[in-house]
Amino acid sequence: MGVAYSELVGLYQRLEGTSKRLEKTFYIADFLRKAVAEGNASDRELSRMLLLIQGRIFPPWDERKIGVAAKLVIKSIAHSTGISESRIEDLWREKGDLGTVASELVKKKVQATLLTLNLTLDKVFDNLLKLAALTGQGAVSRKVQMISELLTSASPGEAKYIVRTVLEELRVGVGEGSVRDALAWAFFPAVEGILWICGDCKARNPEGYDSCLSCSAPKEESAPAGRESSARILEVNSTDELLELERKRSLNKYDLLRSPSQESARAVYNFIIDAVQTAYDIKNDFGEVAVIAREKGLAGLRGVELVPGKPIKVMLAQKVSNVKEAFERVGRPAAVEYKYDGFRMQVHKKGQNIRIFTRRMEEVTEQFPEVVEFFRDYKDDFVLDGEAVGYDPKTGRFMPFQHISQRIKRKYKIEELSRELPVELNLFDIMFLDSGDGAPGSMLNRAFRERRKALEKLIREKKGSVVLAKQLVTDRDDEAEAFYKESLEKGNEGVMFKGLENPYKPGSRVGFMVKLKPTMESLDLVITAAEWGEGKRANWLTSFTLSCIDENGEYIEIGKVGTGIKELESQAEEGEVTFEQLTRLLKPLIIEQKGRKVTLKPEVIVEVKYEEIQRSPTYSSGFALRFPRVVRIRDDLNPEEASSITLVEELYRSQ
Repeated sequence: MGVAYSELVGLYQRLEGTSKRLEKTFYIADFLRKAVAEGNASDRELSRMLLLIQGRIFPPWDERKIGVAAKLVIKSIAHSTGISESRIEDLWREKGDLGTVASELVKKKVQATLLTLNLTLDKVFDNLLKLAALTGQGAVSRKVQMISELLTSASPGEAKYIVRTVLEELRVGVGEGSVRDALAWAFFPAVEGILWICGDCKARNPEGYDSCLSCSAPKEESAPAGRESSARILEVNSTDELLELERKRSLNKYDLLRSPSQESARAVYNFIIDAVQTAYDIKNDFGEVAVIAREKGLAGLRGVELVPGKPIKVMLAQKVSNVKEAFERVGRPAAVEYKYDGFRMQVHKKGQNIRIFTRRMEEVTEQFPEVVEFFRDYKDDFVLDGEAVGYDPKTGRFMPFQHISQRIKRKYKIEELSRELPVELNLFDIMFLDSGDGAPGSMLNRAFRERRKALEKLIREKKGSVVLAKQLVTDRDDEAEAFYKESLEKGNEGVMFKGLENPYKPGSRVGFMVKLKPTMESLDLVITAAEWGEGKRANWLTSFTLSCIDENGEYIEIGKVGTGIKELESQAEEGEVTFEQLTRLLKPLIIEQKGRKVTLKPEVIVEVKYEEIQRSPTYSSGFALRFPRVVRIRDDLNPEEASSITLVEELYRSQ
């Protein structure tokens, strides 16, 4: 029979009913424990579950989209309920959410017909997959049929979330951190002091709650290790002891791990969380990670290997304000490198197959044929990390990012553009190297000094094409300062400091490398709402609401911006942002409209400069930007990479 879609809908409703991250994590973990940990779901269902919990049918590295617009969903609702499209549009304007509209109309139909069919998770997922694959003549009518088939069989609650998933706007407030932690809670032993196990229903509850979030049983009446015959309380003093228990196959997911101190308990818990996070940073698919966690445990997660051809998250840098602070963070001596004003480029080679990805894990292989050609005769397989910088072919001087960003999106006349806007790829790291000698290819856990030597040995530099990032290894402040000034004089953004003994941590700002730039840090903010203009700007979105990300992965508002933006693209200088351009990008992302104000799916990131950060009760972040202005659109960033509230707070304190 398979997992019922209604079970997933029950989870959606619980997630939507709370704004607390710990509760969201609990509900996901409890759902997985009940639906999966007891063996009631196949690996395929588990993988699909994790995607649907995030409102996806494809993992982040997969560029495929469901690709269904609101108007087509309206046709589908009309087809399945018999209500006119105009009436549905009126209700949409009134409610602001097509999912809610679908739920109410399906409810009326169910009351009239008393007929719904039991939808399975697989049935919903399969129909959504077909939607993404349908193209060509007759595709629109077939898509309407696919969606209508689901809505006709759906309960009101199911209809709501089917529509939201089709539109790729689930709106239940689940961030990557909650999903990661939920996997740890569901598939690994609980750590006492962090979690407690309900004696009645076996749910793992976070500390701070006096009764079970699942069955409401009081904490003081719980049996810490549950009532499973295999449940035990295990004394674990260190992560080494934890690994030894697993190696001996004497670790059970029902166990409770007890440590002698809160500090050691936190270390054990963080070790489990880090294993899940590291596996996800390499796989970029929580579905795959969940299957590995269930089947192979910690050893399986820690053994996940990078595979050339599939992008991973790049390592990120923290910001410092001076040379002394940079050395304090990464240690002495350190590698100091130019910080280029380009875009991150990840180059994968496996056999004769060469693929290029941006930091958003978008494939841009076709857009950069000259880079592919450069590596064509290399024998080794590898994964490289670098920064592609545009330069003027006449003067050789580096050009700002905006000058070459159009190459990322170009789909035609690529050879011509590569001559007009050439790039030089400055390589600064290597994550995988396989020379065919049977040795493991992953370089992630090697020290940076080893990775740099491997990179120097591999690359045959060619100026204006592919070179190594300029580097200085030093322990002296004055030498680092001089190198920093030299980088700025060459037109770069600043410098990077890197610890020589540190591994490569995908997707992480752990302090293994830091960045030093001369100016007040700009913010990369997501546009989450806007207003239609008035007068001559009536056809454009104008006043844009900006949001950063809180510790739960939610978007919180920090201000509005309307300056730094030109009107028409024909009147703008190269790289300048226009109302016309932003409207074109944002209009398909409208998920709710009330009067002139629209709520937007958080996808478009803009770099914003400002004069000051102020405390403010006006916005949900608690801060506001004084005199913000848009600098550029950050095509190279995912919404999840927007500036965090933690960074905002740091910048506020440092003013």
